[in-house]
Amino acid sequence: MRIAIDAMGGDNAPKAHVQAAIRAVKEFTDLEITLIGDEELIQAELASESNKITVIHTTEKIEDTDKPTTAVRRKKTASMVLAVTEVKEGRADACISAGNTGALMTAGLLYVGRQKGIDRPALSPMLPTRDGNGFLLLDVGANMEAKAEHLLQYAIIGDAYMKQVRQVQKPRIGLLNVGTEAGKGTELTKQAQELLEQSDVHFIGNVEARDLLDGVCDVVVCDGFSGNLVLKTIEGTAKMLFSMIKEELTSSLSAKLAAGMLKPKFSKIKEKMDYSEYGGAGLFGLQAPVIKAHGSSDANAVFHAIRQAKNMVDQDVVKVIAANLKDGGN
Repeated sequence: MRIAIDAMGGDNAPKAHVQAAIRAVKEFTDLEITLIGDEELIQAELASESNKITVIHTTEKIEDTDKPTTAVRRKKTASMVLAVTEVKEGRADACISAGNTGALMTAGLLYVGRQKGIDRPALSPMLPTRDGNGFLLLDVGANMEAKAEHLLQYAIIGDAYMKQVRQVQKPRIGLLNVGTEAGKGTELTKQAQELLEQSDVHFIGNVEARDLLDGVCDVVVCDGFSGNLVLKTIEGTAKMLFSMIKEELTSSLSAKLAAGMLKPKFSKIKEKMDYSEYGGAGLFGLQAPVIKAHGSSDANAVFHAIRQAKNMVDQDVVKVIAANLKDGGN
């Protein structure tokens, strides 16, 4: 199996990507990795030669400030475009980038292509829950507007992913809404609820944003606008809370002593809330696995994105999703 990585995407490129690749090929014996980017910078981070890691040289990259469609069409030799091209031409089974989200979605659609039966691919991260199991959120911004049929497709995709990759036997599917009662919400959520109730997925009904981190369900479906608000709110709240806790625990000598005693407990909480342990956000609905890693991903986050991509290939998630779409989620 070979995975292509855009080694120039993200805040910590290429160091984090090289470190993650070295760790991954040691841990997964059947894995080979292609790093795409400035060869001089990449080689400077490689501790030793490895026949499992190859480099495709390019100095061109897509910036976060670039307009996605324009950048993908004009920057043909950008590291992100070349990574997706490796998948398109069959030299890689999956690809990963921590770069421009819109550009990666555009490149995925143009080069990898959309799965039959999928109207709009979804950007779908795993987010933390109190029990440590996490939940899959579809969509978080690939499509700001959606139809009820799209939310049904997201539910079927999420059901297949959780079964195959996360090994959840009967994933609980929830519809993000302003209340748990039936009939609440917009016309979109009302129509989506009807479709989900008639489908073969294990639909548990409407769920509220305040209950998501308690693990109320395994898959949450919503339009990209609402999903992006949820994602950014969770990220911002977690960042603020850890900052406040750190500030309080370093405010005095007694607080520092208490912090020293409680450090193992805080470490466990941080581990549960750490997005890097869950991998990246899958661009579900494409003909091959394409993973969007967080822009601030460190080596650990990139490693888990590699593990996620490998699991998706191993479990043939794309074919499973296609089969589930065909039979309605059975």
